[in-house]
Amino acid sequence: MVQLVEHPQTLTLVKGEKNGSKAPVARKNNQAANGSEITYTIVHEVLGRIRCRIERIFSDRQYVQRLQGLIGSDKNFSKVRFNYPARCVIVYYPDDAQPSKVRSRLIDLIQLAGIDNIPLRVTVKSREQSDRKICGLALQLPVLATTLSLLSGPFGLGIPQIIIRGTIAIAALPVVGRALEGIFRERRLNVDFLDLSALTITTIQGHLITSSSMLALIQLGESIRDLTARSSENQTQDLLSSLAQFVWVERNGGKEEIPLEEVQPGDIVIVYPGEQIPIDGTILRGTALIDEQKLTGESMPVVRNQGQAVYATTLVREGQIYVLTERTGAETRAGRTVQLIQDAPVHDTRIENYAAKIADRAVLPTLLLGSIVFAATGSPARAASVLTLDFATGIRVSVPTTVLAALTYAARHGILIRSGRALEKLAEIETIVFDKTGTLTLGRVSVVEIKTTSDRSAREVLQIAAAAEQRITHPVAEAIARQAQTEELEILPRGEWHYHVGLGIEAEINGEIVLVGSQRFLIQEGVSLEELGDRYPDFDSKSVSAIYVASDGKLQGVIQYDDPLRPESLEIVNALRTEIGAEIQMLTGDCASRAAAIAKKLEIKPSNTHAEAFPEQKAEIVQKLHEEGKTVAFVGDGLNDSAALAYADASISFRDGSDVARETADVVLMNNDLHGLVEAIAIARSAKQIIHQNTSIVAVPNLVGFILASTVGLNPMAATAINNGSSVVAGLNGLRPVLQPRKVQAEV
Repeated sequence: MVQLVEHPQTLTLVKGEKNGSKAPVARKNNQAANGSEITYTIVHEVLGRIRCRIERIFSDRQYVQRLQGLIGSDKNFSKVRFNYPARCVIVYYPDDAQPSKVRSRLIDLIQLAGIDNIPLRVTVKSREQSDRKICGLALQLPVLATTLSLLSGPFGLGIPQIIIRGTIAIAALPVVGRALEGIFRERRLNVDFLDLSALTITTIQGHLITSSSMLALIQLGESIRDLTARSSENQTQDLLSSLAQFVWVERNGGKEEIPLEEVQPGDIVIVYPGEQIPIDGTILRGTALIDEQKLTGESMPVVRNQGQAVYATTLVREGQIYVLTERTGAETRAGRTVQLIQDAPVHDTRIENYAAKIADRAVLPTLLLGSIVFAATGSPARAASVLTLDFATGIRVSVPTTVLAALTYAARHGILIRSGRALEKLAEIETIVFDKTGTLTLGRVSVVEIKTTSDRSAREVLQIAAAAEQRITHPVAEAIARQAQTEELEILPRGEWHYHVGLGIEAEINGEIVLVGSQRFLIQEGVSLEELGDRYPDFDSKSVSAIYVASDGKLQGVIQYDDPLRPESLEIVNALRTEIGAEIQMLTGDCASRAAAIAKKLEIKPSNTHAEAFPEQKAEIVQKLHEEGKTVAFVGDGLNDSAALAYADASISFRDGSDVARETADVVLMNNDLHGLVEAIAIARSAKQIIHQNTSIVAVPNLVGFILASTVGLNPMAATAINNGSSVVAGLNGLRPVLQPRKVQAEV
């Protein structure tokens, strides 16, 4: 049991400095019981929630586990969440609680968690571990009932019947619950009602081995089915959580630093280089090079000037801007993306119960036939035999077994399929929608070609460009530096230099004045580009991405760059189109011209290419395809893809994708290779084929037994042997995916 130790507390105010200004924040420094000091800051506090920054969160996961256990087991708190990059813990408490009391309690626990050997009553377990434990417990009673029946019957140990019958009755409670749910909630007789009828009759008749073994198989199937559910919860990361807690605004002719939560529409927010824009708005003054990758997924920064819109969570790489606030918090594009993910439909992630589909249709005919047999023969045993042969037990075992085996096989081949439902949907895929950047492409700018217009070689043009661009954080500059490193070029020293935001750089290299930048920049500096057209008449500056290099007023060449396709993209898209028979579509936040260029290389129709799409638009397109009756898979890797991933029938991401994309996705390609997508679909279709085989394996012998039971008669024990025997055979057949060493080929 946890015992709290009261410690003297002192409150001091410290100043958080930024650009010479000061903003007060409250901080307490206490001593934990073991003498270690836990430093924390109450960053933000509203009714029902406290956000607290603790530096130790980032570096000490054992401390986090202790703190999570303490807060999680404390009745004062309803929820706790950790944001590791921000070094914050966010706690939630009931609105009717006293804030000062809750805050004081949180401070105590922050200090108490600093004790290394604290004995916690609560241990934090993964959902997967909990699910497996629950499934194991659910099986224990049916297995116990079967064991007692065998010991009492064949082994003649004389165990009292009331104990065995009582155990069977308790173990059958889940079946009773499902049967009653079917009657009262769904207003129909389902397969569980049929099972319950058979169990009741056979138990009353004293066929305890029959009823207990049947019950064990039913629960085995349900338990395995539960294990095919997602083992990790779909967690939504707040896109706004990484924003600074204080922002600079222009008020009364001066600058003030205020909490982000106090910013209102109409405020003028000042954003400096290296800072994230905290709100949606319009630029009033200034020019900036803005990285929108977090919101749109595109790797190329864009220049934004006066009058243009900017969005929260995007990053100012260069420049300084004054932004008129239009939307804050949940009303921003990033905030609406979070809401989209949270509002996405929640499905039962287990494999769909084929047994229910097949057997539910036969419930009334089977009950009717059983009643006729009983009326004609007066034998409850023969009626029970008819009810026992219900087709469902075998499918209840074999379908989840096949699914679990397929998920295991996929995991061994670097494909994490999170649930039975995901496997089922993969087998039905008709349309596959790809994000472009980082999914079909590599997701980073690379130099693809260098054209020279002087006596300098391509290597020399690259060398002076790399010298001028060194230590510039623009993606193109970084690509040039990487290419120079790959070609093992010496990086020449750079003299005086000046960076022009959105245009390029001017630098002194070995006594020469070198210009590296856009076409507009060089023309503005008086450099003629006619030589380029003369040497390369097919060069079209509008269709390629290029940076121009000049020295001492003369054009030296152009460096063409691109975000190249993944090596496997063309092969995979063709395989999905021809072998799988899927329709291919592409969604991207990139501009229409670059999207069209990639689509052309991959032979994706213009009508299936959607450019300049923000996260909410991506989700809308996926929803529209779904409403057209198509089974849709979405493949993406970024935060901006998360909403579309959440709304797809099957969502696929990569191991190296963003945290949100990876958690939202139903399938994670652990090898970061699109080949895994084709194999995942092949595994799903193979599993579906095995399920159909198992349906036949179960149906044929049960149908024969059904005919015998309704005509010449069949002992309940024999009926159970047929039913259970076919279930075991089908279950073993369902294990084939994990037993085969070869790779599964696509079945179309």
